[in-house]
Amino acid sequence: MAAPAAAAEPQASGGPRHPVCLLVLGMAGSGKTTFVQRLTGHLHAQGTPPYVINLDPAVHEVPFPANIDIRDTVKYKEVMKQYPFPSTLVLTHSWLRFCVFCGLKECFCLFPVKYTSKRMEADCGRAISVLNLVSRYGLGPNGGIVTSLNLFATRFDQVMKFIEKAQNMSKYVLIDTPGQIEVFTWSASGTIITEALASSFPTVVIYVMDTSRSTNPVTFMSNMLYACSILYKTKLPFIVVMNKTDIIDHSFAVEWMQDFEAFQDALNQETTYVSNLTRSMSLVLDEFYSSLRVVGVSAVLGTGLDELFVQVTSAAEEYEREYRPEYERLKKSLASAESQQQREQLERLRKDMGSVALDAGTAKDSVSPVLHPSDLILTRGTLDEEDEEADSDTDDIDHRVTEESHEEPAFQNFMQESMAQYWKRNNK
Repeated sequence: MAAPAAAAEPQASGGPRHPVCLLVLGMAGSGKTTFVQRLTGHLHAQGTPPYVINLDPAVHEVPFPANIDIRDTVKYKEVMKQYPFPSTLVLTHSWLRFCVFCGLKECFCLFPVKYTSKRMEADCGRAISVLNLVSRYGLGPNGGIVTSLNLFATRFDQVMKFIEKAQNMSKYVLIDTPGQIEVFTWSASGTIITEALASSFPTVVIYVMDTSRSTNPVTFMSNMLYACSILYKTKLPFIVVMNKTDIIDHSFAVEWMQDFEAFQDALNQETTYVSNLTRSMSLVLDEFYSSLRVVGVSAVLGTGLDELFVQVTSAAEEYEREYRPEYERLKKSLASAESQQQREQLERLRKDMGSVALDAGTAKDSVSPVLHPSDLILTRGTLDEEDEEADSDTDDIDHRVTEESHEEPAFQNFMQESMAQYWKRNNK
């Protein structure tokens, strides 16, 4: 309990306490959701229940109590139906002998799918719905997730208000992201959500890594490159959580990061072109390793969480010390730029309106004083409107009747076009 409580001490001493947002990212299958479940249970056991947000719209079940669930706001399957696609076959193969849901040839939902234009027969109901949506509509599974996140991001200001209301009850905000890491990391909605959280609350990015799948040095380097790209994209405090230490200890990965020669010895066993590329890139990542926080955790057993919260506390202090001043500076520079732009626009308006007043004054026989631009805006540049109306050559024309005669057929055309579009859309 000491570790979670310590995370809030720097905030409490510096003013109003803000919860620490833990943004959980990672490759598919690395154990992000199980990790969030373990964190939630651990914090509840410590008497500091977190505020949990689920951002995966395609997940079937969430194994933890979510305060905000994107599935309650955006219906993933309905989003895919919003974009109609011609009823033609997207998949041309008559028989598919791999699981279209998980993409593997051997899994719990292995089945042969008979794909025709009228019906589909399969042993996996989940895959039936995915195939049906892919074939009938333009959005596939990843496109549906991206669109769902985009729709949810348009209302993320309301999520920020809920977090602000809960900051007195929760010291941590846990955000579980979609399984496809690129859907969140490299999308506009993911950037909006990350920057919105980081601009208001201490935010720490947790990159969950599958340790059991990183025993190969080439795979390990791929994970580290992705972690490095996320670090420099988000520009936030970063923690690498090496998950599944109950299967294999993460000490080999830590040794590779700290000892360049040990990593080179492991690479010498590989003779492919990728190993040569990995050897070259390992030299570049030395600086990245030097300031990286690494924690070994087992989401199944719950080991390593105490050390994790020590690193979270350090990352939160780093945010307050380095990142928050930078965000405040960016806010001030943005406000100053907007203010300067408004002043320049106002100055151009004054110059433009001043030239109009000068032209209007030289055109008249009698000299009239130059008015302020605001006076010209109010009078729309016509100082003697009553005289112009008196001298008009069209006094005998009823302008009201003429305008109405033009408006009536235009309105009828508008109604006819609207009805035609309505019936056309319903008949599809």
